[in-house]
Amino acid sequence: MADRPNSALLVIDVQNDVVAAAHQRNAVIANIKQLVRSARAADAPVIWVQHDDEELPAETDGWHIVPELQPQPSELIIRKNFRDSFDATSLQADLDERDVGRLVVTGAQTDFCVRWTLQGALSRGYDTVLVGDAHTTDETSPASMPNGAQIIAHTNSVWASQTHPTVTAEVAAAADVAF
Repeated sequence: MADRPNSALLVIDVQNDVVAAAHQRNAVIANIKQLVRSARAADAPVIWVQHDDEELPAETDGWHIVPELQPQPSELIIRKNFRDSFDATSLQADLDERDVGRLVVTGAQTDFCVRWTLQGALSRGYDTVLVGDAHTTDETSPASMPNGAQIIAHTNSVWASQTHPTVTAEVAAAADVAF
């Protein structure tokens, strides 16, 4: 987008309790870590999102971002209480202030906060890149529900085929993302 030419990396809810039982937790975190390095090297904003609610109270051990990934003091941290990282937060204003028109999306939980935030970004006019190997959800699901690998594969497939009249939606591997 000509009026918003910048890209930003969005790291959603990679918190201790959120990813404790995640599918391929360590590989996903390693991919996110590499993306954080790449974004920082390109001077692209890295924006961290932290969820809190009754099940994940703020400032508890489980609420903190995993130790492998640590925001720098200059990086924005968005605290949210809903699945969509835009709902009742400053995220859109913060992106607009930075002239961001393209979001590179990573994090957890694929079937909740990642999907809702992707949809929220698209409907608000942001180009989106879902990093297919840098988002995760719980490894196991209740009986008769898809497991983590199936949820991730389905989300990647659906997002890769997403169309919109004015913005783009794509899926890319972490190694292929440029800022």
